[in-house]
Amino acid sequence: MRIRNFAGVLSEPEFRKSEISMEKLKFTKMQGIGNDYVYLYGMGDALGDIPQLARIISDRHFGVGSDGLILIDPSDEADFRMRMFNADGSESPMCGNGSRCVGKYVYDKGYTHKTEIKLETAAGIKLLTLFPEKGEVKRVKVDMGEPELRSDRIPVAFEGEQVVNLPFRLREKIFYITCVSMGNPHAVLFVPEVREIEVKTLGPALELHPFFPRRTNIEFVEVISPVELKMRVWERGSGETFACGTGACASLVAAVLNGKSERKVTVHLLGGELEIEWGKDNHVYMTGGAEIVFEGEIQGEKMKKI
Repeated sequence: MRIRNFAGVLSEPEFRKSEISMEKLKFTKMQGIGNDYVYLYGMGDALGDIPQLARIISDRHFGVGSDGLILIDPSDEADFRMRMFNADGSESPMCGNGSRCVGKYVYDKGYTHKTEIKLETAAGIKLLTLFPEKGEVKRVKVDMGEPELRSDRIPVAFEGEQVVNLPFRLREKIFYITCVSMGNPHAVLFVPEVREIEVKTLGPALELHPFFPRRTNIEFVEVISPVELKMRVWERGSGETFACGTGACASLVAAVLNGKSERKVTVHLLGGELEIEWGKDNHVYMTGGAEIVFEGEIQGEKMKKI
């Protein structure tokens, strides 16, 4: 396994201790405003069937229970690398809440002393700014990069350049959708009241619609004021979750494009709040908390299924 020191903290012998034993697997469960994932550090290529591992770990009845699995490793291009797998085993290029938790993980556990770190993701390198208090990170700001609005890059099955407030027929009803990619695809629908939306019915119907060739995440957004949005989300591969960082970013972009909000808002989700800003540099910035829930290990028969 390739070893790389960063911040002069992690030596080769220490790194070797984190390698996987297929008889047991140590993990950390973390959450960012209710969006919870299981985190594994320093596994590299030692894992076997990662999608299967994600499904086993994420099961809320027979596994640890989570919205998915996140792997953290060293990177040749940044300080660290993150890979995210949904609860159904599918891999997603980016996870906003997950990236904040990665920042807390590597700082709190002493893998870096930096308060600004670069994180490699499948959606590009993201800059994280950490805000520690008494040696522990409480909040993280993530430069999520520029939103992608071009239809063929999101992607959506639409011949026009952008999908903004497009009438969309589903189950004999007309919805108006705006599509944005924040490294992963999103379809944003503005509704009068999010609590009245049948997310578990409309979510999968939209996620799997042929209009979205790679499926999509769905955000149902209520505009409280020009500086406040309320959102519920159906995540591709995970179902309804308590929060989605990239979804909150996409919702702000969609709100601005439709003249419904200012460029800096508070987004209220089932699990808490995120501060989202679409800057003058065209980058979207997300700020929110991150928390370690518990640590443990999986062993025995569970590991034999991987």
